[in-house]
Amino acid sequence: MRRTVFALFLALQLAQAADSTEFAARRAKLRKALPDGALVLFGAKESEDLHEGFYQETNFYYLTGWEEPGAILIMTPDVEKDEPALQQRARLPREILLLPQRVPSKEQWTGRKLGPSDSSAVKATGFETVMPAERFESQLRILLEAYPDLYALPSANPALSRLAPLRRIIDTSDEINKLRMRKSPLEIESLQRATDASMEAHRAAWRILKPGLVEYEVAAVMVGSYMMDGCRRSAYAPIVGSGPNSTVLHYSRNSRRMDSGEVTVMDVAGECANYASDITRTVPVNGKFTPRQREIYDIVLGAQKAAIAAAKPGMTIAKTTPNSLYKVALNYIDTHGKDLHGQPLGKYFTHGLSHHLGLDVHDASDNKEPLEAGMVITIEPGIYIPEENIGIRIEDVVLITEKGAKVLSEALPREPDDLERALASKK
Repeated sequence: MRRTVFALFLALQLAQAADSTEFAARRAKLRKALPDGALVLFGAKESEDLHEGFYQETNFYYLTGWEEPGAILIMTPDVEKDEPALQQRARLPREILLLPQRVPSKEQWTGRKLGPSDSSAVKATGFETVMPAERFESQLRILLEAYPDLYALPSANPALSRLAPLRRIIDTSDEINKLRMRKSPLEIESLQRATDASMEAHRAAWRILKPGLVEYEVAAVMVGSYMMDGCRRSAYAPIVGSGPNSTVLHYSRNSRRMDSGEVTVMDVAGECANYASDITRTVPVNGKFTPRQREIYDIVLGAQKAAIAAAKPGMTIAKTTPNSLYKVALNYIDTHGKDLHGQPLGKYFTHGLSHHLGLDVHDASDNKEPLEAGMVITIEPGIYIPEENIGIRIEDVVLITEKGAKVLSEALPREPDDLERALASKK
């Protein structure tokens, strides 16, 4: 089974690398937002940090599909070639990918790279115009003669301001974010693959979970599971928090021994073919919820079900926006159950309900914008009561459809009886 999953992941990664039309279509959409300026986007540089390998800047990957360091993207808007005043602009390439020249001495350490003069450069990149990155300054001068404005991400401002100190540099983050919020069929497939591998990681953790294990032992099994399924890395630092650590939202030391009678929050997921999943389950260390743990768990699950049932185009995910899914979950929590002092539990829901998911685990988005079909979000209510050493969070990956929502992580049990059965089976 695992070999089959791995083969599917490998096939998907190869398909993404080969399908340049997906990335070209994204650039075409963005080009419409550049009315009178040229876009300059810098890819990530080769990292000297030995803690992790090269990781492409996600906006650059989204628009180019290119995963080697030091690249630069230049795009210009479409123009009418029959307008005499725009003759110069019409002669400029609509898009250029600039690649660093190969340096064989460096390639001994990091592997062979594609150079701009390689015969396969056009086919491999999907760009008709590929140039050496060393020509960037000369190309920029041509752009500055033809266009009054430059579009870029804020991270590029220092470099561009130095090269073009008198020009207006317009932040294009919002335009790219709007494109990234709505996922294509290929992106949804990528997210489902990452989610499938992450669900299997949770099942692997349940098979070995028992009192006396250290949190990092569980985290190691989970990370190993989705890496064996072809994922490249963790989508975020794995969170395995038991007992008092279950009440710490982003606990990641994973260094405590887990004891019988406690719950453990497992917020762990992989990133596969560049797309991140994000799944949380809370389970009893000894395989059985106490009555109080189950009471709190049922409330969190009820809040999640209410929010998923309400999820559809037109709803929002921010705390204070109209038609807020957060308010749906909070209202459920506040009207079900009490703390040890007889007070409503809403004050123990201390974070947001949702975020967009994609190339980043907290993907590019505007949480005030209404949801649309094709968007992928998480729905993750939680209750954290330090006084009782009980933290419960349940998180699933949800695709917004034309009429409602589809849970991409539905196959991973979340009903308490189902969880207890899964923990008991050890299969």
